[in-house]
Amino acid sequence: MRQFTEDTLTDAVVARLARCEDPRFKEVMSALIRHVHAFVREVELGEAEWLAAIQFLTATGQACVGDRQEYILLSDVLGVSMLVDAINHRKPGGATESTVLGPFYAEGAPELPAGADISHGGPGEPTEVRGRVLTPEGKPIAGAVLDVWQTAANALYSTQDPKQDRFNCRGRFRSGADGGFFFRTVKPVSYPVPTDGPVGKILNAMGRHPMRPAHLHFIVSAPGYEPVATHLFVKGDPYLDSDVVFAVKNSLIVDFKPKPDGNTLEATYDFGLKPADRKSAA
Repeated sequence: MRQFTEDTLTDAVVARLARCEDPRFKEVMSALIRHVHAFVREVELGEAEWLAAIQFLTATGQACVGDRQEYILLSDVLGVSMLVDAINHRKPGGATESTVLGPFYAEGAPELPAGADISHGGPGEPTEVRGRVLTPEGKPIAGAVLDVWQTAANALYSTQDPKQDRFNCRGRFRSGADGGFFFRTVKPVSYPVPTDGPVGKILNAMGRHPMRPAHLHFIVSAPGYEPVATHLFVKGDPYLDSDVVFAVKNSLIVDFKPKPDGNTLEATYDFGLKPADRKSAA
Protein backbone atom coordinates (compact mmCIF):
# COMPACT_ATOMS: atom_id res chain seq x y z
CA MET A 1 0.00 0.00 0.00
CA ARG A 2 1.52 3.31 -1.08
CA GLN A 3 -1.09 5.89 -0.28
CA PHE A 4 -2.01 6.54 3.34
CA THR A 5 -4.61 8.71 5.01
CA GLU A 6 -4.84 10.06 8.52
CA ASP A 7 -7.11 7.10 9.26
CA THR A 8 -4.82 4.37 7.87
CA LEU A 9 -1.30 5.69 8.52
CA THR A 10 -0.96 4.53 12.15
CA ASP A 11 -1.77 0.88 11.39
CA ALA A 12 0.60 0.98 8.43
CA VAL A 13 3.49 2.24 10.56
CA VAL A 14 2.85 -0.37 13.26
CA ALA A 15 2.67 -3.08 10.59
CA ARG A 16 6.25 -2.27 9.57
CA LEU A 17 7.34 -3.83 12.89
CA ALA A 18 6.16 -7.26 11.77
CA ARG A 19 9.70 -8.59 11.41
CA CYS A 20 10.96 -7.18 14.71
CA GLU A 21 12.54 -10.09 16.61
CA ASP A 22 12.50 -8.48 20.07
CA PRO A 23 8.96 -8.89 21.44
CA ARG A 24 9.35 -6.29 24.20
CA PHE A 25 10.84 -3.72 21.85
CA LYS A 26 8.01 -4.41 19.40
CA GLU A 27 5.41 -3.96 22.16
CA VAL A 28 6.93 -0.69 23.36
CA MET A 29 7.42 0.81 19.90
CA SER A 30 3.94 -0.17 18.73
CA ALA A 31 2.40 1.52 21.77
CA LEU A 32 4.62 4.58 21.33
CA ILE A 33 3.61 4.98 17.69
CA ARG A 34 -0.10 4.62 18.48
CA HIS A 35 0.02 7.09 21.39
CA VAL A 36 2.05 9.71 19.51
CA HIS A 37 -0.26 9.47 16.50
CA ALA A 38 -3.30 9.70 18.79
CA PHE A 39 -1.83 12.84 20.41
CA VAL A 40 -1.26 14.46 17.02
CA ARG A 41 -4.85 13.71 16.03
CA GLU A 42 -6.33 14.89 19.34
CA VAL A 43 -4.73 18.33 19.23
CA GLU A 44 -4.61 18.54 15.41
CA LEU A 45 -0.97 19.50 15.66
CA GLY A 46 0.12 22.26 13.30
CA GLU A 47 3.28 22.03 11.19
CA ALA A 48 4.84 25.03 12.94
CA GLU A 49 4.01 23.46 16.31
CA TRP A 50 5.64 20.17 15.34
CA LEU A 51 8.74 22.03 14.14
CA ALA A 52 8.84 23.90 17.44
CA ALA A 53 8.65 20.56 19.27
CA ILE A 54 11.55 19.19 17.23
CA GLN A 55 13.58 22.32 17.94
CA PHE A 56 12.80 21.99 21.66
CA LEU A 57 13.94 18.35 21.76
CA THR A 58 17.08 19.26 19.83
CA ALA A 59 17.87 22.07 22.28
CA THR A 60 17.22 19.72 25.21
CA GLY A 61 19.81 17.29 23.87
CA GLN A 62 22.29 20.07 23.24
CA ALA A 63 21.88 21.21 26.86
CA CYS A 64 23.05 17.81 28.14
CA VAL A 65 26.68 18.73 28.75
CA GLY A 66 29.02 17.44 31.43
CA ASP A 67 27.11 16.98 34.70
CA ARG A 68 23.96 18.60 33.32
CA GLN A 69 21.23 16.18 32.18
CA GLU A 70 18.40 18.25 30.73
CA TYR A 71 16.45 15.19 29.56
CA ILE A 72 16.28 13.81 33.10
CA LEU A 73 15.10 17.23 34.24
CA LEU A 74 12.43 17.22 31.52
CA SER A 75 11.28 13.75 32.57
CA ASP A 76 11.17 14.91 36.19
CA VAL A 77 9.10 18.07 35.68
CA LEU A 78 6.59 16.25 33.45
CA GLY A 79 6.02 13.65 36.18
CA VAL A 80 7.27 10.83 33.96
CA SER A 81 10.18 9.96 36.26
CA MET A 82 7.89 9.52 39.26
CA LEU A 83 5.40 7.46 37.24
CA VAL A 84 8.15 5.10 36.06
CA ASP A 85 9.45 4.94 39.63
CA ALA A 86 5.99 4.13 41.04
CA ILE A 87 5.45 1.30 38.54
CA ASN A 88 8.88 -0.22 39.07
CA HIS A 89 9.17 0.12 42.84
CA ARG A 90 5.97 -1.03 44.47
CA LYS A 91 6.86 -1.54 48.12
CA PRO A 92 5.54 -3.86 50.84
CA GLY A 93 4.74 -2.50 54.28
CA GLY A 94 7.88 -1.63 56.21
CA ALA A 95 9.93 -0.78 53.10
CA THR A 96 10.93 2.82 52.44
CA GLU A 97 9.18 4.48 49.52
CA SER A 98 11.34 5.58 46.60
CA THR A 99 11.53 8.87 44.72
CA VAL A 100 13.38 10.22 41.68
CA LEU A 101 17.16 9.98 41.52
CA GLY A 102 17.33 13.44 39.98
CA PRO A 103 19.93 14.90 37.62
CA PHE A 104 22.53 15.90 40.22
CA TYR A 105 23.82 12.55 41.51
CA ALA A 106 27.61 12.14 41.30
CA GLU A 107 29.21 8.71 41.51
CA GLY A 108 32.30 8.15 43.59
CA ALA A 109 31.51 10.06 46.78
CA PRO A 110 34.01 9.11 49.51
CA GLU A 111 33.12 6.62 52.22
CA LEU A 112 33.21 8.45 55.55
CA PRO A 113 33.19 7.36 59.20
CA ALA A 114 30.06 7.68 61.29
CA GLY A 115 29.58 11.23 62.49
CA ALA A 116 31.53 12.85 59.64
CA ASP A 117 30.34 16.24 58.40
CA ILE A 118 29.53 16.16 54.68
CA SER A 119 29.17 19.97 54.66
CA HIS A 120 32.79 20.33 55.88
CA GLY A 121 31.72 22.99 58.34
CA GLY A 122 30.19 25.14 55.63
CA PRO A 123 27.49 27.78 56.16
CA GLY A 124 24.01 26.72 57.22
CA GLU A 125 22.19 25.36 60.24
CA PRO A 126 24.28 22.52 61.74
CA THR A 127 22.30 19.29 61.60
CA GLU A 128 22.75 15.72 62.80
CA VAL A 129 21.08 12.94 60.83
CA ARG A 130 20.73 9.51 62.37
CA GLY A 131 18.60 6.41 62.13
CA ARG A 132 18.73 2.73 61.25
CA VAL A 133 18.53 0.48 58.20
CA LEU A 134 16.04 -2.34 58.80
CA THR A 135 14.25 -5.22 57.16
CA PRO A 136 10.50 -4.77 56.62
CA GLU A 137 10.08 -6.79 59.83
CA GLY A 138 12.24 -4.32 61.77
CA LYS A 139 15.45 -6.34 62.05
CA PRO A 140 18.72 -4.41 61.71
CA ILE A 141 20.77 -4.64 58.52
CA ALA A 142 24.47 -4.27 59.24
CA GLY A 143 26.87 -2.96 56.60
CA ALA A 144 24.25 -1.22 54.47
CA VAL A 145 25.66 1.63 52.37
CA LEU A 146 23.96 5.03 52.50
CA ASP A 147 25.02 7.26 49.61
CA VAL A 148 23.99 10.81 50.62
CA TRP A 149 23.93 14.14 48.78
CA GLN A 150 22.27 17.56 49.03
CA THR A 151 22.67 21.20 48.01
CA ALA A 152 24.89 23.53 49.94
CA ALA A 153 23.37 26.48 51.80
CA ASN A 154 23.53 28.53 48.57
CA ALA A 155 20.89 26.18 47.05
CA LEU A 156 23.36 24.69 44.55
CA TYR A 157 24.66 21.14 44.23
CA SER A 158 28.41 20.75 43.97
CA THR A 159 28.07 19.69 40.32
CA GLN A 160 26.38 23.03 39.57
CA ASP A 161 28.81 25.25 41.46
CA PRO A 162 32.47 25.49 40.40
CA LYS A 163 33.30 27.10 43.76
CA GLN A 164 32.42 23.88 45.59
CA ASP A 165 34.52 20.74 45.81
CA ARG A 166 32.95 18.04 43.63
CA PHE A 167 32.00 15.98 46.68
CA ASN A 168 30.92 18.80 48.95
CA CYS A 169 27.70 17.84 50.76
CA ARG A 170 28.13 14.25 49.58
CA GLY A 171 29.32 11.11 51.27
CA ARG A 172 28.82 7.38 51.79
CA PHE A 173 28.22 5.79 55.18
CA ARG A 174 27.79 2.23 56.44
CA SER A 175 25.29 1.06 59.01
CA GLY A 176 26.63 -0.53 62.18
CA ALA A 177 25.83 -3.89 63.74
CA ASP A 178 22.56 -2.46 65.06
CA GLY A 179 21.69 -1.04 61.63
CA GLY A 180 22.45 2.45 62.89
CA PHE A 181 23.96 5.34 60.92
CA PHE A 182 24.92 8.88 61.85
CA PHE A 183 26.37 11.86 60.00
CA ARG A 184 26.53 15.63 60.26
CA THR A 185 25.58 18.22 57.68
CA VAL A 186 23.63 21.49 57.40
CA LYS A 187 19.87 21.75 57.11
CA PRO A 188 18.78 21.36 53.47
CA VAL A 189 17.23 24.38 51.76
CA SER A 190 14.57 24.77 49.07
CA TYR A 191 16.00 25.41 45.62
CA PRO A 192 14.93 25.98 42.01
CA VAL A 193 15.71 23.49 39.27
CA PRO A 194 17.73 25.07 36.44
CA THR A 195 15.56 27.39 34.37
CA ASP A 196 18.19 28.72 31.96
CA GLY A 197 17.56 25.94 29.43
CA PRO A 198 14.71 24.45 27.39
CA VAL A 199 12.98 22.93 30.45
CA GLY A 200 12.86 26.34 32.11
CA LYS A 201 11.07 27.75 29.08
CA ILE A 202 8.50 24.94 29.26
CA LEU A 203 7.90 25.60 32.98
CA ASN A 204 7.42 29.30 32.33
CA ALA A 205 5.00 28.59 29.47
CA MET A 206 2.96 26.30 31.74
CA GLY A 207 2.83 28.95 34.46
CA ARG A 208 4.65 26.71 36.94
CA HIS A 209 7.29 27.59 39.52
CA PRO A 210 10.65 25.73 39.45
CA MET A 211 10.99 25.07 43.19
CA ARG A 212 11.83 21.87 45.03
CA PRO A 213 11.19 21.53 48.77
CA ALA A 214 14.27 21.12 50.94
CA HIS A 215 15.50 17.53 51.10
CA LEU A 216 18.36 15.10 51.53
CA HIS A 217 18.98 12.47 48.82
CA PHE A 218 19.79 8.86 49.70
CA ILE A 219 20.59 5.67 47.88
CA VAL A 220 20.45 2.90 50.48
CA SER A 221 21.72 -0.55 49.53
CA ALA A 222 22.77 -3.84 51.11
CA PRO A 223 23.57 -7.32 49.76
CA GLY A 224 20.39 -9.39 49.40
CA TYR A 225 18.08 -6.33 49.33
CA GLU A 226 16.68 -4.05 46.66
CA PRO A 227 18.42 -0.66 46.77
CA VAL A 228 16.18 2.35 47.27
CA ALA A 229 16.76 5.86 45.88
CA THR A 230 14.77 8.29 47.96
CA HIS A 231 14.60 11.69 49.69
CA LEU A 232 14.01 12.92 53.22
CA PHE A 233 11.97 16.13 53.05
CA VAL A 234 12.02 18.89 55.65
CA LYS A 235 8.73 19.16 57.51
CA GLY A 236 7.09 22.56 57.12
CA ASP A 237 8.77 23.45 53.83
CA PRO A 238 6.49 25.77 51.78
CA TYR A 239 6.92 23.70 48.59
CA LEU A 240 5.91 20.28 49.91
CA ASP A 241 2.53 20.54 48.17
CA SER A 242 3.88 21.86 44.87
CA ASP A 243 7.21 20.11 44.29
CA VAL A 244 8.13 20.76 40.64
CA VAL A 245 9.07 17.08 40.13
CA PHE A 246 6.11 15.56 42.08
CA ALA A 247 8.40 13.53 44.38
CA VAL A 248 7.00 14.26 47.86
CA LYS A 249 5.51 11.36 49.83
CA ASN A 250 4.11 11.73 53.32
CA SER A 251 6.21 8.87 54.68
CA LEU A 252 9.39 10.74 53.73
CA ILE A 253 8.68 14.02 55.54
CA VAL A 254 10.93 14.44 58.58
CA ASP A 255 10.96 16.96 61.40
CA PHE A 256 14.31 18.72 61.79
CA LYS A 257 14.09 19.43 65.52
CA PRO A 258 16.39 21.61 67.65
CA LYS A 259 18.54 19.63 70.07
CA PRO A 260 18.60 20.66 73.74
CA ASP A 261 21.81 22.63 73.20
CA GLY A 262 19.84 24.97 70.91
CA ASN A 263 22.73 25.12 68.43
CA THR A 264 22.07 22.00 66.37
CA LEU A 265 19.13 20.41 64.58
CA GLU A 266 18.45 16.68 64.58
CA ALA A 267 16.61 14.54 62.02
CA THR A 268 15.88 10.87 62.62
CA TYR A 269 14.66 8.29 60.11
CA ASP A 270 14.69 4.50 59.81
CA PHE A 271 15.04 3.06 56.30
CA GLY A 272 13.37 -0.24 55.42
CA LEU A 273 14.85 -2.36 52.61
CA LYS A 274 12.84 -4.89 50.62
CA PRO A 275 14.52 -8.30 50.18
CA ALA A 276 15.71 -8.81 46.62
CA ASP A 277 13.67 -11.03 44.35
CA ARG A 278 15.71 -14.24 44.12
CA LYS A 279 14.71 -14.81 40.50
CA SER A 280 15.72 -11.26 39.57
CA ALA A 281 18.95 -11.56 41.53
CA ALA A 282 19.81 -14.80 39.74
